[in-house]
Amino acid sequence: MLNINPKRRRVLQAILYEAFAIAFVGPLLSLVFDKPASSTIGLAFVLSSIALGWNYVFNSLFERWESRQVIRGRSLSRRLLHGIGFEGGLVIILIPIMAFWLDITLLNAFLTNLSLLAFFFFYAIAFTWAFDRVFGLPASAGKQQATNQPLNNE
Repeated sequence: MLNINPKRRRVLQAILYEAFAIAFVGPLLSLVFDKPASSTIGLAFVLSSIALGWNYVFNSLFERWESRQVIRGRSLSRRLLHGIGFEGGLVIILIPIMAFWLDITLLNAFLTNLSLLAFFFFYAIAFTWAFDRVFGLPASAGKQQATNQPLNNE
């Protein structure tokens, strides 16, 4: 296993995650919509860039909201709210771009986006598992410290 510092690990994980996603989604969109691969790989790059930017913006807004809540921590309902908010916002942003780029209806862009969401659900699980096998688990998921102080998982 390769061992790198946590910040570099997060950056590397994000870059590899998006690079493999672009490499898979671009050609797949080309095949499904009978568009040139150069165009759909470009679209995949744009969608990926937007997702990265939205991730930063959304998490900043969510954490600002979260810091004002009386109840602290991340319950299942708060995690569901976070996931729905992030993915819902991303769908709203991406649908018009996909419709324009692929020259399809908003409904077809929405259905395509739902298919991509399903793909990314499984892709994220598989990618993270493979990444952790190569680079090891992050400190937050590692074994408890010898001092018997629990790690902060929240």
